[in-house]
Amino acid sequence: MAFIKRKERSKERFSLLLLDLEEYYFEQHTVYHVTTSSAKKRKIRGSLKVCSKSIIFEPEDHVEPILKIPLRDCKKIEAVEEKDQNPFNESKPAGLTILCKQVYLIKENNVVAPYRVERGDSTFLFHLEVFSKTEDVVQTLLQLHRASCLDKLGDQTAMIAANLQSRLARTSFDKNSFQNVSEIPHMECEAEMVTPLVTNPGHVCITDQSLYFQPLNGYPEQVVRIELHRVKQIYKRRHGLRPLGLEVFCTENDFCSDIYLKFYKTSDRNDLYYYIATFLENHMVEHTAESYMLQWQRGHLSNYQYLLHLNNLADRSGNDLSQYPVFPWIIADYNSTELDMMNPATFRDLSKPVGALNKERLERLLSRYRDMPDPCFMYGSHYSSPGYVLFYLVRVAPEHMLCLQNGRYDNADRMFNSIGETWKNCLEGATDFKELIPDFYGNDPSFLLNCLSLDLGKKQGGSSVQDVVLPPWAADASDFLQKSQKALESQYVSEHLHEWIDLVFGFKQKGSEAVAAHNVFHPLTYEGGIDCDSIEDPNEKIAMLIQILEFGQTPTQLFTTPHPQRITPRFQSISRTPSVNTPLNELSPASTSEDSSFEDLTEETRRLAWNNIAKLKLMSTHKIHKEAVTGIAVTRTASSVFTTSQDSTLKMFSRESNGLQRSMSFSNMALSSCLMLPEDKAVVCSSWDNNVYFYSIPFGRRQDTLMGHDDAISKMCWKDNQLYTASWDSTVKVNTINLNPAGTLLVSGTKDGTATIWDTSSSVQLHQVHCHSGKIHDMAFSPDSRHILSVGEDSCLKVIDVQTGMMISSVQADEEQRCFCWDGNTVLSGGQSGHLQVLDLLSNKVTTRIPGHSGAVTAMWMNEQCSTVITGGEDKQIIFWKLDC
Repeated sequence: MAFIKRKERSKERFSLLLLDLEEYYFEQHTVYHVTTSSAKKRKIRGSLKVCSKSIIFEPEDHVEPILKIPLRDCKKIEAVEEKDQNPFNESKPAGLTILCKQVYLIKENNVVAPYRVERGDSTFLFHLEVFSKTEDVVQTLLQLHRASCLDKLGDQTAMIAANLQSRLARTSFDKNSFQNVSEIPHMECEAEMVTPLVTNPGHVCITDQSLYFQPLNGYPEQVVRIELHRVKQIYKRRHGLRPLGLEVFCTENDFCSDIYLKFYKTSDRNDLYYYIATFLENHMVEHTAESYMLQWQRGHLSNYQYLLHLNNLADRSGNDLSQYPVFPWIIADYNSTELDMMNPATFRDLSKPVGALNKERLERLLSRYRDMPDPCFMYGSHYSSPGYVLFYLVRVAPEHMLCLQNGRYDNADRMFNSIGETWKNCLEGATDFKELIPDFYGNDPSFLLNCLSLDLGKKQGGSSVQDVVLPPWAADASDFLQKSQKALESQYVSEHLHEWIDLVFGFKQKGSEAVAAHNVFHPLTYEGGIDCDSIEDPNEKIAMLIQILEFGQTPTQLFTTPHPQRITPRFQSISRTPSVNTPLNELSPASTSEDSSFEDLTEETRRLAWNNIAKLKLMSTHKIHKEAVTGIAVTRTASSVFTTSQDSTLKMFSRESNGLQRSMSFSNMALSSCLMLPEDKAVVCSSWDNNVYFYSIPFGRRQDTLMGHDDAISKMCWKDNQLYTASWDSTVKVNTINLNPAGTLLVSGTKDGTATIWDTSSSVQLHQVHCHSGKIHDMAFSPDSRHILSVGEDSCLKVIDVQTGMMISSVQADEEQRCFCWDGNTVLSGGQSGHLQVLDLLSNKVTTRIPGHSGAVTAMWMNEQCSTVITGGEDKQIIFWKLDC
């Protein structure tokens, strides 16, 4: 089942789902329920559960029904006395009598079914075991009865909350529950464990080894324990629109957590979060939406995994039905006998919300929207709510549905009877705009089958509700899931999923972009749409909160700019229409791919090299300059290495003789960079004296001098006989530039941390992103031109998506990085300390640190096969490195 861990079913029939929403279970007592039928007295042994709004009797005999007596319907609750068999013939309280107007009979013969209600003045007599104090039980019930009879919901809630806090204050975490006597407690506080539709109050304790939760009522177990070393992810959650939740996962790539806690104070939640995060900092990576996006874009995450991660980051939880993970309808064909994954018409248009897929219905909704007073909205219901989740899951979660609907199933004709009919209603229904849940793309088909033989009612035609009717192209429920999974990972969806993400998690979620995309829901569904804490009337506040929780909530917004498209180089385009975010022609994989065995071999060599880049070994060190090295250029045969320096000289180092061969001085000012022209004809050097110098290699002399700018030239690039230079002669002061492999795009980075992407053919600015808080030292395109990496004075490494200009990843290094090489996934960079570091951008981890220079690494060169690296540093040295595979 989706949101319930796969555990053996408890033999106990009672569960918190028998309680009303927002109700607490406080304590239990062993009792005998005394009944008189046909003048025959009968005693049924069981347990009496004292809850905040009801009394529940669970008999030990599973044939007998569970009795639920609402406290609001009780007319009398009192203790009864009986004669004790002792010489003094004294009386003592031994039980209690309850007179009520109605009672719910649940699980008769241990069958899950709608509750049966008996109305009329019924009297129930319970005899408590001798160890229970009847007077205390009666006083508790009378107090709770008074609260339940209050007319105003806010007053009821306040009185019950006071009772709960009093109980929590009288108790504390039992440290005898520690797994190990050597455990050292760090903090203890009060909290509630959250499961779908219910919460359970108790005490939280965290030690140097484990996280514990001890329920106040000892249900369903005396203590829940999570070993800290097993934790993979922790997420702060908003629960009831307040920042009080914390969810702990011991399994990655799952939406079923090990525990979800709701705290009474945000400070307690934050303290616990930071303690666990500190404990886990060496083996847990804190991912962001941008880092997951980079992994997904480059094919390291499936569409399913990426959507799960986005749901997690956007506060969606399998333990909170009001914020359950939301997945899109993908397939639009539920009539064909075969599912054609190569036909775009098979798929739903992911650029539109469900409510805008039917043009005629949308026109009617827009007409109403235009005439609506503020606050106006297009859709009166949401795409995800507790009712919709249980609509899909009723066959595996019948008790949750009964809990949500006060002991009843929905009308048989309105239940989840057919996938095709449900899709049709989402297209045509006046108020039906729901999306799907992750279960439709999982591996467990039980939610489509009536495996529990539930009596879900009969439809108007007389047929009973059984298994969900599948489309003709599905052989069975398992086949349906397999084909749904295949559709989710298909070429068409991979090309268009970013459009749906824009609607649900991104920049089209709210504001003017949402209006333009016909994606406007009721204001109460949006985060920050209303501040419940600002509502002074407690009754209005509670009513508003319940409305918000039951109506559905929009996910937390993760992206405020257009989401980049996935990179799908092996797919042939079958797009129905061009995407709104269609990448530039020069970035199209189809336009740059060629069938060449030589290129394939070179690419494989590079891939293997980058997989082993951490094995880079220092071969030799040479001190050939008097100041810091600023640039490195190498001939095609790698026989000669040219370097520039702040000492104003260009040096030529011979690999054959392993020594300095030439030294040239062009100016009395520092040289800032150098590059090799095609066919090793010349080396170009830039200088702080505003000039560019051309040095002829064959003739061994300065060949030409160009006046570049009005100020120092910081960096140069060369492509197709065109020289591009960067300078500090403007207010923005460009510090570095770089070209993409095709020479069609250029990126510049400034001293104030701004990156600008240019189209070189038209000199048009495409995007400008402020990505660093200080100077940008170095920037480079990925080999496929999809991304740009930059390193800056703020010790951050930033990844920018070229297509959208979105900054999609940010990694905080432990020191300032000055220069780098990368393959799109892995970075080899040189830092301020002189060390090289290998960083995996997909996991945001520094995997290796390699000692090198005694000062900052200021220049880096890598050969085409990625097997040789040369670095220069502030220590005036150049170092030759070789990959040791």
